[in-house]
Amino acid sequence: MIFTVLALLVAVAAAAPQQDRPIAILRDDRIAPEGGSYSFQYETENGIRHTEDGSPGEKGQTNAQGVYSYLLDDGSVVEVTYVANENGFQAQSPLLPVAPAFPHPIPQFVLDQIAFAQQQENS
Repeated sequence: MIFTVLALLVAVAAAAPQQDRPIAILRDDRIAPEGGSYSFQYETENGIRHTEDGSPGEKGQTNAQGVYSYLLDDGSVVEVTYVANENGFQAQSPLLPVAPAFPHPIPQFVLDQIAFAQQQENS
């Protein structure tokens, strides 16, 4: 999933028209890590915004949550919210692909085998 998000960002960056001048940073607020917690926000003149807050996790990881957005060529805004914690990186956006629904009901004998395996594992 992380690779997909990064690939999407690289594709968007590569497809964006190249400019001769640097993009101005309109806002750049950062709270340096203290006790494992941190925060940052930035915004650029071309419509990119990113906000993230992080804190120490219970299993030694850093938990983070945030949102980033950017403008498409038609002027619409893409927004991605995310959480990164002991369960991994989880992003949400209407533009991210969604797995198709399972095409048919699961047969009963398969469900029985799954239940049997769970009973064996718990024994």
